[in-house]
Amino acid sequence: MGDSGLAAETPLTVNQMFTSAVERYGNYTALSWKEGEQQKSLNYSEYYQTCRTAAKSFLKLGLQRYHGVGILGFNSSEWFIADIGAILAGGFAVGIYTTNSPEACQYVADNCKANIIVVENQKQLQKILQVEDKLPHLKAIIQYKDALKEKRSNLYTWAEFMELGRDEPDEPLDAIISSQKPNQCCTLIYTSGTTGQPKGVMLSHDNLTWTALSTSRHVHLTDATQAQELVVSYLPLSHIAAQMVDIWVTMKVGGATYFAQPDALKGSLVNTLKEVRPTAFMGVPRVWEKMQEKMKSIGAKSSTVRRKVAAWAKDVGLQTNLTKINHQPHAKKLVFKKVRKALGLDRCTKCYTGAAPITKDTLEFFLSLDIPLYELYGMSESTGPHTISHPEAFKLTSCGKELPGCKTKLHNPDEEGNGEICFWGRHVFMGYLNMPDKTDEALDAEGWLHSGDLGKHDENGFLFITGRIKELIITAGGENIPPVPIEDAVKEAVPLISNAMLIGDKRKFLSMLLTIKCQVNAESADPEDELMPEAVEFCRKLGSNATRVSEIAGGRERAINAAIQEGINRVNEKATSNAQRIQKWIVLDRDFSVTGGELGPTMKLKRPVVMKMYKEQIENFYKELATPTTPDNPLPPK
Repeated sequence: MGDSGLAAETPLTVNQMFTSAVERYGNYTALSWKEGEQQKSLNYSEYYQTCRTAAKSFLKLGLQRYHGVGILGFNSSEWFIADIGAILAGGFAVGIYTTNSPEACQYVADNCKANIIVVENQKQLQKILQVEDKLPHLKAIIQYKDALKEKRSNLYTWAEFMELGRDEPDEPLDAIISSQKPNQCCTLIYTSGTTGQPKGVMLSHDNLTWTALSTSRHVHLTDATQAQELVVSYLPLSHIAAQMVDIWVTMKVGGATYFAQPDALKGSLVNTLKEVRPTAFMGVPRVWEKMQEKMKSIGAKSSTVRRKVAAWAKDVGLQTNLTKINHQPHAKKLVFKKVRKALGLDRCTKCYTGAAPITKDTLEFFLSLDIPLYELYGMSESTGPHTISHPEAFKLTSCGKELPGCKTKLHNPDEEGNGEICFWGRHVFMGYLNMPDKTDEALDAEGWLHSGDLGKHDENGFLFITGRIKELIITAGGENIPPVPIEDAVKEAVPLISNAMLIGDKRKFLSMLLTIKCQVNAESADPEDELMPEAVEFCRKLGSNATRVSEIAGGRERAINAAIQEGINRVNEKATSNAQRIQKWIVLDRDFSVTGGELGPTMKLKRPVVMKMYKEQIENFYKELATPTTPDNPLPPK
């Protein structure tokens, strides 16, 4: 705690924060979802009572203090109720990634000594049943959607589960709740590390309640008694960002959370946005990129005149927005209004992006449509956010300034001012569950959290992330190269490119793996061979008739090859040194994806995995006897 200001606010337990929300906002809608065509909802009073009933049911099933309740499924009211019910009952709320294999589920459930696991449906249930015999602490499984396919003694439907606690007395639960202290652990977030087993990030009541307070103040959310904030819940709740926004920040200000459909990321999200018209919306970069691609492909299909108007509006928009001159002609206002409405963002004054780096191209695209994307930066270990941009403090490509009551320092800065970003504040986690060594690596003696990210401040105190210490490429010549800026530059120079990964650690020169923008299977989310409409358009302009990735991969199309090389040459011209030039590249047969394993759940590139998967292609870059360029011969190969 600090001595004054927000850092000195009285610590609260989750129950204290929830009961004060019930007092203030009892009759306001808290959660809302669709059942078939019907819109169902719970107000704050009902929500709290339902969570208490769930807590009693958990206790009846034998949930012990500081044991986990694993939750495995898509966002729903049941997810929230299981989460808060587990906390009220004195257990740990533990989200499990829905994309996890049975083995990965087993690791998490065993690590947190889960007594109970809540699953969405048959598909997720199967994963737990496969590893059930390896989970000695497991006492019961609850399935919250669909009818049960089989009867088992320890398996309950959601209705059966809620029935267990319905008539239980209040005293045992109240005794547990009143024994809880704000500095005790109540939630575990398993970090999707790109290496090794996931680590259980221990978050206390105060971590959650204080961060919700600080965040809602920093971004100026409106209290429901004035105007209710509406958010749409669709990002994975096993991740801290979604929990913080959808559950805790919203509760703090009496907002309403609307649940998207399970196929949100496969295309139904925009429909939900149009129905709900949220006032605040958080997207990971891939969500914004998909919207951008969709709008561009619609643009590619529309008539020349409409396209010219749209391009003009966007161009003018970027100029005016960048210079903040908003004396816009009426016509342009109209274009923007229509675009916002088509995305369901016409009421949304606060659009956020976080969890992974976003390209400047995407930021500028939305800014030109009068939709500034406010970047937030943080980590599971800081209960989500550490810095957030907002209208009064906004700079393109910066993650803004830290939350009130938090501090930032740059550890061991180099001559350009790039250092390891360290955080201090009440949002900093307690440590990793049963991993004291790992905890000591992350937290120093003064309580500073070392992020592993490199960053710098500009003269106005805005934070810019420049890379990760771990992903820095250190060439055979000893040159330190952050890959992300170079990868982004290539994607910007060649709009055909979906993903780019720079190679060169301990190598004599840099090379790059490229993938092409393609259609994604709506069911499986796997990348397909067919090109995106805008990619087809790009090929047409070059005089190529390619419509599939397989026609381009491995250098099969000369015109496209030449265009990619030309784009890479442009990037190389801007390189800060010869060592930072891309000498060789290859187009892979398929795009990276979560299902393919190249991307993590938040769309972060899993570099070590990609290195393994494409080992052969990478080795081929460096097979040649003669290195294509040496410092004496700095010309890039033609």
